[in-house]
Amino acid sequence: MSFPKSNTIAGDKNGLRRFRGGAPPSAVKNEIRIVLLEDDTNDAELVRHALRSGGVAFSLDHADTRTGFIQRLEQTPPDLILSDFSLPSLDGYAALAIAREKCPDVPFIFVTGTLGEEVAIETLKQGATDYVLKQRLSRLVPSVHRALREASERADRKRAEEQLRQSHEQLRALSVYLQHVREEERTVIAREVHDELGQALTGLKLELTWLANRLPAGLRALQAKAKSMAEHIDETIHAVRRIATELRPGLLDTVGLLAALEWQAHEFQTQTGIQCRVKAAIKETLWDQDLNTAFFRIFQETLTNIIRHANATRVNVRLAEMSGHLVLEVKDNGRGISEAEIHNTRSIGLLGMRERAALLGGEVRVSGEPGRGTAVRVRIPLPQQGGANRHENSNHRRPHSSAARIETHPR
Repeated sequence: MSFPKSNTIAGDKNGLRRFRGGAPPSAVKNEIRIVLLEDDTNDAELVRHALRSGGVAFSLDHADTRTGFIQRLEQTPPDLILSDFSLPSLDGYAALAIAREKCPDVPFIFVTGTLGEEVAIETLKQGATDYVLKQRLSRLVPSVHRALREASERADRKRAEEQLRQSHEQLRALSVYLQHVREEERTVIAREVHDELGQALTGLKLELTWLANRLPAGLRALQAKAKSMAEHIDETIHAVRRIATELRPGLLDTVGLLAALEWQAHEFQTQTGIQCRVKAAIKETLWDQDLNTAFFRIFQETLTNIIRHANATRVNVRLAEMSGHLVLEVKDNGRGISEAEIHNTRSIGLLGMRERAALLGGEVRVSGEPGRGTAVRVRIPLPQQGGANRHENSNHRRPHSSAARIETHPR
């Protein structure tokens, strides 16, 4: 079979030749760019004819050397690569490796005279899209259409995955922002409640005491009423302090995470009657605010879950430093959480715990045994040594083993 030589453009120094497919002018904008690696000009003409006969609109860049092949791939990534398997300057495996390196998403089809079954399988394992024998070029156009369709589907999937990744990152950033805002609001409200209301109530009690001391001795009913009012004010002051502490314990920012955990454990034990003991093996007690807040809120959520679901009578808590990480372990002797509950997407509490840890590069693992309790393990990397927010706190060191301490109304 022969073809007009006017369709062949002389090659350059690297042995490059360029062929133009016979697509009508209106279809040029939809044509695909093909790089053909082939050392036989006649075979290149046959490939071009098969594509043209199959109605493929294309522009074809022909290379017959390794250097020319690399140059064509680096100029503009093609839509499709067709390659012979045996060439003087490189073999099919080398050509495939170059293509995977230069343009990994471009379909690669071998068009070769012979290709053993084992070799064909190996090329497909290494990333080739398909292979077509030169004796059966009628398969070329269907193979090209399939390869382009699959490449388009992969590109769409990749774009969707990228959009999903970006959306996930945006949601994470929003979650971080909302958590910071919420903690800042809690801190401000706690401070205002403790300082403003606490001071106002204290002033009111002083004035009431001054007034009660000036009542005539014979007005016992008024004196009893003043005494009752003073007791109510005391109760209100205690309630204000409790509310402020529950919003954000001052211990968390002043004394450290361990003290805040011990306080929360004591409150939990007082309110529920469930024994809660805290042990620690740590060198420091003060870390940056984000780390303190994450551990404390996760601990609070864990205790809330114990109250709601565990039916436990004992809780053991351990805080320790391990291999550059701060680790919190909370174990109860309750009914034991099930695998279905652990992986339940509607468990907002567990999801929130995992997200808090993940935002700081950590993780939360939950496990349970029926009738033997539930264990929650939180592991978050510590800030780098010498960081601005991390320092020795020798004045507030805690013993390495302690029961839940009583700190009812920290200021």
